[in-house]
Amino acid sequence: MRTVEVRLHRDFAIGATHPRLFGAFIEHLGRCVYGGIYEPGHPTADARGFRKDVLALVKELAPTIMRYPGGNFVSGYNWEDGVGPVAERPRRLDLAWLSTETNAFGTNEFIDWCRAADIEPMLAVNLGTRGGDAARNMVEYCNHPGGTTLSELRRKHGWDEPHGVKFWCLGNEMDGPWQMEAKTATEYGRIAREAAKMMRWIDPSIELAACGSSGRRMATYGTWEDTVLQHTFDQVDYISLHTYLNNYDQDTPAFLASVDLMDNFIEEVVAIADSVAARRRSSKRIMLSFDEWNVWYRTRRNRQARVKEGWPIAPPILEEVYDMEDALAFGGCCISLLNHADRVTAACLAQLVNVIAPIMTETGGPAWRQTIFWPFLHFSRMGRGRVLRTEISSPTYSARYNDPQGPVDDYYDIPAAPYLKLSAVHDDTAGTLTLFALNRSLDEEMPLAVTAAGFARLVVKQASQLCDPDLEAINSKAAPDRIAPKPLARVKVAGESVEALLPPASWNVIQLGV
Repeated sequence: MRTVEVRLHRDFAIGATHPRLFGAFIEHLGRCVYGGIYEPGHPTADARGFRKDVLALVKELAPTIMRYPGGNFVSGYNWEDGVGPVAERPRRLDLAWLSTETNAFGTNEFIDWCRAADIEPMLAVNLGTRGGDAARNMVEYCNHPGGTTLSELRRKHGWDEPHGVKFWCLGNEMDGPWQMEAKTATEYGRIAREAAKMMRWIDPSIELAACGSSGRRMATYGTWEDTVLQHTFDQVDYISLHTYLNNYDQDTPAFLASVDLMDNFIEEVVAIADSVAARRRSSKRIMLSFDEWNVWYRTRRNRQARVKEGWPIAPPILEEVYDMEDALAFGGCCISLLNHADRVTAACLAQLVNVIAPIMTETGGPAWRQTIFWPFLHFSRMGRGRVLRTEISSPTYSARYNDPQGPVDDYYDIPAAPYLKLSAVHDDTAGTLTLFALNRSLDEEMPLAVTAAGFARLVVKQASQLCDPDLEAINSKAAPDRIAPKPLARVKVAGESVEALLPPASWNVIQLGV
């Protein structure tokens, strides 16, 4: 039996979590919008066509910011197509997902949906087929109070008050050959700089994220970030990161170990950003926006699961069905984000509904929680506060992880993955200390001993576990609660000491009253 010891101190913190760390993503892709958040005629739909059953699950999940409208979709999107009378909006062929876009749902509807869900909106501008002029016009339409052609057009469309969108993404994955009008780092850096400059002239209060490379395995990775930031450093606040974990090799230990590569990715991009700052002798620090992250592989290489023939409207594509094993890897990603709260100050789970998502729906029917719903809920609801530095003494194991950027296999060696992955968050306002703990051992319980120095008279407020002997178990319409949190009974507290017994292959959350 592997015994693990953790030491932490109330006064030593990595940083405080930013509210935007707990975000998600809605793209015009498959049934994410149409049949997901928006389905006029559904038994639960309100007057605006928003599914109230989905809204209820979103509020339970508690994301804080929502990225829209893409993703790959945004690189061919004309924002003007999605505003004004719905009957007059054009239908377009979407080259990103080979489907027909009706534009029945657009920017104003998205803003209304965010307000209904109590979520901050994050908008992306098209820097693929368009450029800075369209981007600054979109900011004017959304954020200018009135008195100009575009702001008055918004008011004519029925939205008198400005939307006040503060967070904007400068395109999406612009180094990807799959992207409409992909660009070199220099091409993109120049366009992003000029777009950012004009957008800020319209509204100086906005915050901007430049595109990082599309993934850590891209040939452009590293040099892309460096070049782009050299062009945009003075205009942007963030550089973006994207990653999707997989289990193509059906190697569960390697899959769970792959979460640690997310830590490496973050630390590398921080180093690149700080190198650009150092060469400029600048004290400015570029933050990281991890605005696409998830587990995704079953529907990634399978063309039939990615696209449907005949340019359909809202086809059922990329509808990944998540199992217990996926929830464990997903929880590990949550821990990685928490443990880099000093620099990752925005993040978006990709995506929210139906498309590689924690929430699934049936068109005209019910909605239910996928297995990954639960770690995100815990992360979002109990991950607010100061993330404390931890010293972890844990046995390790080695793994070899397949991380292909495309159809060709490509491997990382992971020499020492600790069986325990953990984050500790202290919320002084709520008076809580929350431990998020992933036991990556598939066959052994893990005795956990935590010394929480500086905390006196700790008490257990709640403790839960997410685990199942069948790592392939899923939630479905027929069995929506097959995988759900259960109480973690074996938790003991004495002074500054916390002891728990973590089940094999388990996601555990222990919240202590301070």
